[in-house]
Amino acid sequence: MPTLTLNGLTKHYSNSDRALTDVSLSIQAGEVVGLIGPSGAGKSTLIRCINRLTEPTSGEVNFEGTDLTKLSKSQLKQARRQIGMIFQEYALIERLTVMENVLSGRLGYVPFWRSFLRKYPETDIRNAFALLDRVGLLAHADKRADALSGGQRQRVGIARALAQQPSLLLIDEPTAALDPKTARQIMRLITNICREHQLPAIINIHDVNLAKQFVDRVVGLNAGEVVFDGTPEELDETALTKIYGEEDWNTPNQDDAETAEPELELGIAV
Repeated sequence: MPTLTLNGLTKHYSNSDRALTDVSLSIQAGEVVGLIGPSGAGKSTLIRCINRLTEPTSGEVNFEGTDLTKLSKSQLKQARRQIGMIFQEYALIERLTVMENVLSGRLGYVPFWRSFLRKYPETDIRNAFALLDRVGLLAHADKRADALSGGQRQRVGIARALAQQPSLLLIDEPTAALDPKTARQIMRLITNICREHQLPAIINIHDVNLAKQFVDRVVGLNAGEVVFDGTPEELDETALTKIYGEEDWNTPNQDDAETAEPELELGIAV
């Protein structure tokens, strides 16, 4: 049984613009899906409609046998515990430490007084240390979030999402603000973790080459509709033209040239 199934998911706004039209997809356990398409294609809207950060206009979002679109606010809050979200802008609390930001992933599981006093259970603290070790930031546990680089902040966001112990990851442009080398490291980290834990993920990613290198399956959106759904190997010139429009896809751009350079060892566990 798929972890996530979308049936006819549609979102349009009051001005009649349709962000999504009749999107139907199934995501299997452990499957890492890259969501690509031009700006305004509906990629971020799709991610946000799944956990109802944006309310869909119609359609179903079946997550582990439950239609999330039919849940009350309190029921949705419970369901969201199982859906980890990693944001493009990191969404960290800048004045808090790295450790405190990771532990905030447990807010849905602890009483308010514990979170207010920052008194998390010992098991949560041990797990947070293990996650920081996994993402290569153990030595930065007590550093404030606003003292980190972009790549380090994204790693904190990954650890925070994993602290929820989710059954699904939704990831919105995790490499958009990163240099090519750091972007590769972040994608490698995300996909390795997903495969280690058989954790399904949908990654909204603007870099086609990164998608082709790291994900299991690519879904292409154009004007809110699915126009491609296949393996990275099937993402040929014809498919790219269908997704993005006419272009000379055989000419490398500057990012291609940069990501083709050999990586230097930084001593970061990925």
